[in-house]
Amino acid sequence: MPLLGAHQPIAGGLHLAFDRIERVGGEALQIFTANQRQWRTAPLQPEAIDRFRERWARSKAMPVASHASYLINLAGGADKAEQSVAGFAEELRRCLQLGIDMVVIHPGSHGGAGVDAGVERAAQLLDLALERAGALGADLKVLLETTAGQGTSLGSRFEELGWLLAASRFPEHLGVCVDTCHIFAAGYDFRTAEGYARTMALLERHVGLDRIFLLHLNDSRKECGSRVDRHEHIGEGRIGREGFRFFLSDSRLARLPMILETDKGDDLAEDVENLRLLRTLAA
Repeated sequence: MPLLGAHQPIAGGLHLAFDRIERVGGEALQIFTANQRQWRTAPLQPEAIDRFRERWARSKAMPVASHASYLINLAGGADKAEQSVAGFAEELRRCLQLGIDMVVIHPGSHGGAGVDAGVERAAQLLDLALERAGALGADLKVLLETTAGQGTSLGSRFEELGWLLAASRFPEHLGVCVDTCHIFAAGYDFRTAEGYARTMALLERHVGLDRIFLLHLNDSRKECGSRVDRHEHIGEGRIGREGFRFFLSDSRLARLPMILETDKGDDLAEDVENLRLLRTLAA
């Protein structure tokens, strides 16, 4: 059975994310290591690193992923390239300090330059960030997240992710994170057995199922092919419950971390209900 979990806030300290994920009964965790809406971040203090690592050690080797800042755009123009490389390299360094070995990032937006140019630029800047962070040789994977296809963003077609993986000089450090809301909004309809088989066959052909290390389980407020990224609670959106059952019962994805990224209140009740429903579907 997959390891089901959720993205949790880090208010009060990075280590408190473990308290929150355990409170909702999660088996996998995703966090931001810093404010995802700001370029400038304070360096991690040794005490914060130690508390995080000590708390993680009490959580039975739970898989933990970081999600990089939404501001980073590795496929954009030269005017933002240095800022994006510096920001992503800093994110990778924080993850190395904390022991986090999965870092999720959106492939970026080519801004009108075209897919080919965007893929080439994203691969070059990804490689540069890995080098600057001192991540080469470390047990760390950068996971390129599937996207909904809004505007000029890369990653809404599986072919684009495959091209990016192939263009990097360090493919051993790259993998893919599949977001159910995003691929649905991008036009992959997996709500039937036939549709799911077709979607997975395309993933296998263009990416390779062995390159998938993480899933984001989110329903979609918008229709298939809308190219609009709007997450909804499990079973309450256009995907519906059956679409998730296919992912949860696929033996090829067994034991992969699967993370919720849906809205929740301070009491985390929504996470509790979504995880309960996913476990019911998996059973």
